[in-house]
Amino acid sequence: MIELKRTNSENVDFNFLNKMLDKELVIRDGDEHAFFAQFNKTDTINHVIVAYDGEEPLGCGAFKKYDEETLEIKRMFVLPEGRGKKIASNMLAELEQWSKELGYKKCILETGVSFKDAIGLYLKNGYEISKNYGQYAEVESSVCFCKTL
Repeated sequence: MIELKRTNSENVDFNFLNKMLDKELVIRDGDEHAFFAQFNKTDTINHVIVAYDGEEPLGCGAFKKYDEETLEIKRMFVLPEGRGKKIASNMLAELEQWSKELGYKKCILETGVSFKDAIGLYLKNGYEISKNYGQYAEVESSVCFCKTL
């Protein structure tokens, strides 16, 4: 059974999963990796979810404040051996629940146009494609999403 743990960016398992995510992104982002990496710093993220199968960490996700009513979902990742088990959807639902508890009204996030699995995940979970925001406004390889909580 998968257990979701609320924690922060100091969590050892989150840091391990984050490194695995970065390794995958270096390959998937290609020449654009340095641009996107600058927006994925995790040293001060206070809202992190780690998914465990027993003692084994399989996935992570996080959010950070974007503005007074909006949070930004960050660092969604599931190890290959955990994929296809609805772990990402469960983590996303837990991040949304946590954000509602803190009074946020909306979630936003960014992924790459070539990340078809991520796009499918967000659409399946009620996110809508939105205008690219902030640092992604002029980035053609980005697709942004939003969801009212």
